[in-house]
Amino acid sequence: MRMNKYLILIIIFTMVVNAQNSSPKISIEKNTYDFGDIDEGIVVKHNYTIKNAGDALLEITKIRASCGCTAANPVKDKLEPGESTTMEVQFNTFRREGKQKKHVYIFSNDPDNPQYRVTFTANVLSKKVDQANAEKPVLKLDKNQHDFGKVAEGEVVEFNVKFSNVGSDQLKIDRVKTSCGCTAALVSEKEIQPGGTGEINIKLDTSDRSGKMARTITVFSNDPENPEQTIILFVDIQGGQS
Repeated sequence: MRMNKYLILIIIFTMVVNAQNSSPKISIEKNTYDFGDIDEGIVVKHNYTIKNAGDALLEITKIRASCGCTAANPVKDKLEPGESTTMEVQFNTFRREGKQKKHVYIFSNDPDNPQYRVTFTANVLSKKVDQANAEKPVLKLDKNQHDFGKVAEGEVVEFNVKFSNVGSDQLKIDRVKTSCGCTAALVSEKEIQPGGTGEINIKLDTSDRSGKMARTITVFSNDPENPEQTIILFVDIQGGQS
């Protein structure tokens, strides 16, 4: 009986020691990545595979990037022993040039590696700028099409398209042309400074019309690369004469 008691105590002690020694362990097979040569202005992405190589639950508590140009997010933040997940890292190359080296820090409950670092590199190629157009306006519409859906004949429907000048010179809206007399467009501002915004109020009169139809609105501006931009309207008019 005494031997059995000793054996039980030994087993319990061993289990306690093993439990105390159990711990999560973060593991990333390839913790560096090279995007190579990429053009300035684009967003590139890469997935890192995170594995729990330990024998206790791994909890990812925080992700921190070394600069605001980088974003990272794991699919799962809790991993059982042997379980894996992916972490997508995005790098925005806007206004970056030359060789880049960025880090993403993964904070977890791994006692041996509570702050794990992954690294990526890239060579950002600057865009060749035409000096004659180095300073130019750029018209950006928040949408290029709109579907009014099903509308009863005779209704006047409307919506607003927001636009902005994301260029470096004054934007001028020269005119707005509609494809038919049933459509009207009113521009809130015709001269927009860099960073400024405006709206185009669009109205469509469905009187004496029927069925599905599409109409266009063309915006003419001094944007040298896109002097004409089109907005397409869709509507399904219920009732009325064809």
